[in-house]
This record gives sequence, C-alpha cells and structure tokens, in this order.
Amino acid sequence: MILTIVSGGGVGGHFNPDLPIIGPLVQKIYALKQSGALDDKTSVRDLAEAFRDSATRPGGDLSNIGSPQSPQITYNPPAQFASSRRAADKLLIATFNIQVFGESKLAKREVVGVLADVVRHFDVVALQEIRAKSDEILPRFLAAINSDGSRYDFIIGPRLGRTSSTEQYAYVYDTTRVEYNPKQVGNLSDPQDRLHREPYVARFRARTQSPEQAFTFWLVNTHTDPDEVPEEVDALADVFRLMQVASPDEDDVILLGDLNASETQMGRLGQLPGMSWVVRGAMTNTRLTKAYDNILFQRDATTEYTGRWGVFNLQQAYGLTNEQALMVSDHYPVWAEFQVWETPSANRMTQVAPVIRR
Repeated sequence: MILTIVSGGGVGGHFNPDLPIIGPLVQKIYALKQSGALDDKTSVRDLAEAFRDSATRPGGDLSNIGSPQSPQITYNPPAQFASSRRAADKLLIATFNIQVFGESKLAKREVVGVLADVVRHFDVVALQEIRAKSDEILPRFLAAINSDGSRYDFIIGPRLGRTSSTEQYAYVYDTTRVEYNPKQVGNLSDPQDRLHREPYVARFRARTQSPEQAFTFWLVNTHTDPDEVPEEVDALADVFRLMQVASPDEDDVILLGDLNASETQMGRLGQLPGMSWVVRGAMTNTRLTKAYDNILFQRDATTEYTGRWGVFNLQQAYGLTNEQALMVSDHYPVWAEFQVWETPSANRMTQVAPVIRR
C-alpha cells in the first residue's frame, strides 16, 4: 500500500507520514488494506465517510500540512497549433516522456526548438524521464519555451530510482492559464518499495475570473519500470484511490504518464469503478508500435473532460523524418481536453476553495 502524504515543504518535498490529519488517514487505510477489510469495490464515498472525523476537524485539509553527425531538424510550426488558438474555456493537459532529457539533448538546438514548441500547445505538461546531474536543465528549457513571449513556469521533483540512473518528474504549465498550490505538491511515500519511481503529484486550478468556480484537480505523474509493469500498474490502483480521498474538497484525480502498459494491460488500475482512459486504439510511441502513454481518471467524478483527446504526431506536426522525430523522443505527447469550470459530480461532497499561489 502506498502512503500518500502532502508536504508543506514546497516543490520537490517528500510527503511526511507524521503530518496531522492526512497522516492518520492513510495509516487507517493501510491498516484496513492489510486486514482485508478494504478491497477495490469499496467506493470513494465509503472511504470518505469512514474517515469524516479526520477530514473535517479544524485544519483538516492538505493546505496545512545537437550532435554533428545527427540529421538536422528544421521546421515551421503550423499556425493552427499556435498557443493563441487555445480555447479560453478549455484546458489542454498533456503527458510527455522526453526520453533521457539532459545535457546531450539540451545541446541540440533544433531538438529543443521542437520540444519547446510542443509544450506551447498545452496548458500543463507532465514530463517524465528527466535525467541530468545539473539542476539547470529545466530552467534552460523554460527559457527556450518562453523565448517567444510565453509565460510558462515549472515545478520539479527529486531524483528517483533504485539505480544510479535516476530520473525526475516535472510539470511545465502556462501561468496565464493555470496555477498550483505550493502546499499541495510532492512525491508519494512508498514504504514497501512497490514502485521504482514514486509518482509526483500536484494540485492545480484553472485561472478564471471566478476562482471559486474554476476547475481544480490533482495530477499524478508516473513512469513505471518496464520490467515490473503488472506489479507497478496494480500499485497505481492504490495510489489513485488514496488520492481520491487525499483532500475532502477534491475528487478530480488525473493520473498520467508513461505506464509502459496498453489499454488492455491496466490490471487493477483499469478495474477500479468508473475508471476511464483517453488513449484507445492508437499508438503513442514514435515508432508507432506501442501504446504506453495515457491519461486516466474516474469519469463520474471528472465530468469536466470534454471527450477530446489526441496523440501529438511529431512527424506530421513538424515535417520530420522518423529518424529526426526519434532525436526528439521515442514517445509522442498525449493530451486531453477539460472544461475550465468545475462541474457537478456524484462524488463531490464539499465545495471549499483551495489556497492557491498567485
């Protein structure tokens, strides 16, 4: 069982299981899981009701707690993909495994140009596979993204992994379109070591003229280990369920990333009641042979989903050869569209405006 705790330490902080309210909550969930009293048929409402006393007492929310030998890439970004064309009343949320994103890739100007333009298509992008010793990779990438006058920012987690080849998760987001709560961001604690890289979670809100009515949501960024996919996907089922009750005023949980699993390999995660995922019948890797990347949520809760999604084909978007596209990444970005306004759901119990950084 994964213990899901939010740190008050800000960006990259690990969850602290000793924090009040949510610490006892997940400890109770863990005890029920071990005793067999909790199974995958237990509803989110059942869990929330069981721990209502913990969630509703004073303070009971999470706010307290270029290589010379490589073929050259040239491109002219198509006008229909310009950031200004994004609908004002919709959010585009994407996931992108950039594939060993570090000094070597950042040194390839044309590759960085493509990557920066890809990010500008979306309001929030969950990134996987950042591999570098330097802490300047994301700041330098952000400078490239914002070189056209865009106003993106990022949050990044710590280096994770069981070997010397560690990776970081990050979120890159358009500050004119979304904001996040710095007190509700961090990595999960995995005391049983069921995951090679513990998911990185953050709570976001759409920027609107009426913040109290704006769409708020958890993002859960994950990258499973290819050698232990069934076990890790099953562990993500527990991650998802815990995030559903992590905050009493939030029922929108969007899990996204490189699962190394297709829609037919979702295991217990795909069997959770009401679980839905956007990628169906499409390949998500650059070679068009695998469907590893996806975006998942409970459809009855996240009614803000419009039904629109896509796999961003690098070759088609930028006129690249397969070899050139592989220089950018061996994965395509995957995206889904959501309303910027909160909509009613069967699971929502309270309406409490979160504290969000401005």
